[in-house]
Amino acid sequence: MTGPLALEMQQLLTAAFAPTALDVVNDSATHRGHTGDDGSGESHFTILIESPQFAGVSRLQRQRMVNAALGDIPGNRVHAVAIRARAPGE
Repeated sequence: MTGPLALEMQQLLTAAFAPTALDVVNDSATHRGHTGDDGSGESHFTILIESPQFAGVSRLQRQRMVNAALGDIPGNRVHAVAIRARAPGE
């Protein structure tokens, strides 16, 4: 089930990167009862994103770009976000 926060992240990333592939995976169920689990069912996510905008950009800078596009979501509204960002063909 996709919740409102996952949909918001998908919309923000689509607007920022026009990705050729995007998957926002809700990992919250696997972290139930762990630190950061707020009981909302939307506390931990993995983002798999592919965009031409990541070509020639370091892994660290890609993660910074994704975090910037997500605004206040990482660290404030979501406990943890794992990011796997790549350029097409990688």
